[in-house]
Amino acid sequence: MQQEIRPLVAVDIIEQLHRQFAILSGGRGKDGAPIITFPEFAGFSDIPDEDFLNVVTYLTSIPSLEAASIGFIIIIDRRRDKWSAVKASLTRIAVTFPGNLQLVFVLRPSRFIQRTIADIGIKLYRDDFKMKVPIIMLNSVSDLHGYIDKSQLTRELGGTLEYGHSQWIHHRTAIENFAMTVKTTAQMLQTFGTDLAETELPNDVQCTEELLSAHTDHHSKLKDELKLAVKQGATLLTCIREPVTRSANSKLSPDELENVATVERLLAQLDETEKAFDQFWTKHHLKLEQCLQLRHFEHDFREVKLALDNLMEAQAGFADIGDSVTRVEHLLREQKQLEEKGQEPLEKAQSLALHGEQLIQNNHYAVDSIRPKCVELRRICDDFTNETKKKYDILGKSLELHKQLDKASQWCEAGIYLLASQAVDKCQSQEGAETALVEIEKFLVTAKEHQLSNPKEFYNQFDMILTPEIKANAQRILQKLEDVQEMFDKRQVSLKKLAAKQTRPVQPVAPHPESSPKRASPKITRPAGVGRPRTAAFRFIPIPATLYLVAGRGCPFSAERLIRN
Repeated sequence: MQQEIRPLVAVDIIEQLHRQFAILSGGRGKDGAPIITFPEFAGFSDIPDEDFLNVVTYLTSIPSLEAASIGFIIIIDRRRDKWSAVKASLTRIAVTFPGNLQLVFVLRPSRFIQRTIADIGIKLYRDDFKMKVPIIMLNSVSDLHGYIDKSQLTRELGGTLEYGHSQWIHHRTAIENFAMTVKTTAQMLQTFGTDLAETELPNDVQCTEELLSAHTDHHSKLKDELKLAVKQGATLLTCIREPVTRSANSKLSPDELENVATVERLLAQLDETEKAFDQFWTKHHLKLEQCLQLRHFEHDFREVKLALDNLMEAQAGFADIGDSVTRVEHLLREQKQLEEKGQEPLEKAQSLALHGEQLIQNNHYAVDSIRPKCVELRRICDDFTNETKKKYDILGKSLELHKQLDKASQWCEAGIYLLASQAVDKCQSQEGAETALVEIEKFLVTAKEHQLSNPKEFYNQFDMILTPEIKANAQRILQKLEDVQEMFDKRQVSLKKLAAKQTRPVQPVAPHPESSPKRASPKITRPAGVGRPRTAAFRFIPIPATLYLVAGRGCPFSAERLIRN
């Protein structure tokens, strides 16, 4: 892989820059061309070519492309040197200068002999320098002022431009460090953003919480780095503007103004990077929070779903509708307990479904996963509620059925007991028969109170909830009702006949006047054809106790036996 070519920075050639054999003072020509000055330097010829090339290359890279495109103005100060130094300087510049040259000014040696030699040498060796730009030989700085304004020249060249080489190096180092900080920060943000974008969302609560915490911590550290970078840039900007702040008459040089523009551009770049990162982080953080919400929702859903499934399974186990009042009442109590037990999971399910709907309303990214679970939770809750109501209805009907059957059975037994308890001798009289009839009629009225007047209607009312066993029992009891009713009907017929029978008239006999206690009464002769009247007598055969009907058994006889004597 080809390595990236990194441009030179001040820290790379800091020692060479401190030697100050070439400077970029910040002055400009009349057309805005940057000025590079080669001040007097005794060991100029001893400078290694690489060091010279690095420094010059670095200096030409500082001005803006617009300024550099105009061309550089070179000022070579050799007033205290010899022609040989002038020649060496021009030769090096001609061979190694990397930028576009506009003019070359040479302050010739001030000593007469060296100046004369320089004049002759420049004429003889001009072509050897291979420069396509004018080389202007100057006798003094006054001549230089005719070409370049004093405000663009340093004090060493008779100008007024403030220049401190150490401060210049410090500013250049600080600017380049800040630029590197901005670049590094942007790369860190980009790398972090790429990692965030490529991160797969965890499938459980703990991992999601750990990921959210790790990303949040990393984000906080990067934000701190951004704050430090912004603070660094602001401090640097203040330092560059310090001369203007200190003195209202001071002005920044064009290079210093470019430095200000560079720092401001870097700060703006940093601000744009931070805004873009904040926007991305806001979306990512929201997604992580929604992921955590989803994992909590899914975890709670699994727990609630398990509780609801167990509840529905327990409810499905309540298939028995009971075979007696006691059993049905026990089942109702168990159903009530199950209903009370189910209140907590049902409330949790309803609350979780409501929470899921709130997530959907908040534009959660996993709407397609949340909505079906909310629907399922509400469906199970409705199923349990409806099934519970259905169970209560069925058990209520079953309880009513068994109570009616018990009442019917008890009514039958009470009726049989009533029939058996009516004394035969008392029923022989009209008054006794009528009393017995009244007792029977009063008892039969209770059949209406117990809704037993129509056994078939009673049977049809509960037909839908009858199991084969209960149905058989109900049929036996209904048959028992019919048998007992038939017994009452026959008893009523018998008693009505007795109550309607007239008492036999007593035949009057006149007393004999001569009768005495000691004389027997004469026999009365019956008229021919008149027989002795016979009194019709009805005798009830008592119902043996062994023939009493019991609940759930049929009647062993169809009616009482009425024997006429």
